[in-house]
Amino acid sequence: MMRMYFDPLGHYEMINHVVEYEPDRRIGWEPEPGNGHPGSGGARPGQRWSFELTATGAKTTMVTEIYDCRGVSGELREQIGDGSLWVGSMERTLARLDELCTAAADRKIP
Repeated sequence: MMRMYFDPLGHYEMINHVVEYEPDRRIGWEPEPGNGHPGSGGARPGQRWSFELTATGAKTTMVTEIYDCRGVSGELREQIGDGSLWVGSMERTLARLDELCTAAADRKIP
């Protein structure tokens, strides 16, 4: 479960189900609306989020965030612009991940 905030909804929760996992390579999850979300108690809407990890050096990794909405209803796809709604959030997530990993590397955390 993850606590979230989105201006149109306010505070709400999402229940994330891991649906793919390859250690050091990939993790993917499908969210289910939780408490405070208008779709709570319903089925998963069919979207999938993933992080793909690609080693780029001995101690460096490129992280690609993927949003797949092929399984989402046409109405929801239209509301989220085929996923374009999330691009800014994805960019901020990746920037924050880079900051945290760089800070950890600077502190020599293994």
